[in-house]
Amino acid sequence: MDGKARISFDDIRERAYELWERHHRPEGFEIEFWLLAERELRNERARRSRADERVALGADQD
Repeated sequence: MDGKARISFDDIRERAYELWERHHRPEGFEIEFWLLAERELRNERARRSRADERVALGADQD
C-alpha cells in the first residue's frame, strides 16, 4: 500500500461513527469525531508504512 494513498471517505465515516458510539453518541461533535477519525487512520497508516520499511530493510540485509 502506498503510504501517500488517500484514506477513503467511507473509512473515515466508519471510524468517526465508531468513535461517536464509543463516546455515548454526544450531539454536536461531528467535526471533532471526523477529524479524530482522520488522524487515527493517518497515524495507523504511517505506523504500518514504517513497519513495512523496517521489514524491507531487514530483508535487504540478509
